Amino acid sequence: MTSPLILATNDDGIESPGLAAAVAALDPLGDLLIAAPVTQQTSMSRSRTQGGGRDSRIFRRHVTHGGRIWDGFAINATPALVVEHAVQELATRPIDLTVSGINYGENVSTCVTVSGTIGAALEAAERGIPAMAVSLETGVSQYHEYNPAIEFDVAAHFVHFFAWRVLGKALPPDVHVLKIEVPASATTEAGWMVTRQDPMSYYKPVAQRRERLFEEPGRVIYDVAKGQYSEEGTDAYAMAKGLVSVTPLSLNLTSRVALRTLEMLLGER
Repeated sequence: MTSPLILATNDDGIESPGLAAAVAALDPLGDLLIAAPVTQQTSMSRSRTQGGGRDSRIFRRHVTHGGRIWDGFAINATPALVVEHAVQELATRPIDLTVSGINYGENVSTCVTVSGTIGAALEAAERGIPAMAVSLETGVSQYHEYNPAIEFDVAAHFVHFFAWRVLGKALPPDVHVLKIEVPASATTEAGWMVTRQDPMSYYKPVAQRRERLFEEPGRVIYDVAKGQYSEEGTDAYAMAKGLVSVTPLSLNLTSRVALRTLEMLLGER
């Protein structure tokens, strides 16, 4: 019987220890195809942009973890296009599962449309491949660096836990990606809950003030709502309670409003 083929990818880049930890967790479950961006691609969402020096060139790279070595590929492309190149050019047979992560930093609430980690998983889902996007809560200053102080063992445990359950099973209709968030405080014994996306702005953009608006470069920082949530039962709620959050995401972004209601509203004069 042929082993499942699992695509391991991310948005943090081929050298990310989070990717290596995910690879080690997935290795017992099947054959691995490892493909990730050459460089950090955080917040690229599902961008398929090929400009800015991204020429989609493919390089052979090694991924190492715990003294083990796996062959992989670094692609000079956005996370979404990395998935496309992996599916269309590198895979020798259909991919059974895509796992994106383990990301440095949580992807909670409305940032689901911003995250490159989730973007890669959604790209795979559009190709008909079940997908998981896994993120580990870190300090704000650690979102964009390979901080050696970050331990991925617990998050890797949940990568294995959920991937093993998804493999060989059909996800329910309208569930295309499982978005998994692991609190920084979690242990392997932590509970988990299926959640919905919190509607609050977890990462609130703040444009820093410029003395000379048209002469100085600008910068946007983020006010992060750590430990906060707007509703119980959401991903932000689970994180605040120290629980692993599992949010089912759909490619269908249509509002849940009754379409007839909107039709009547727009028809009014």
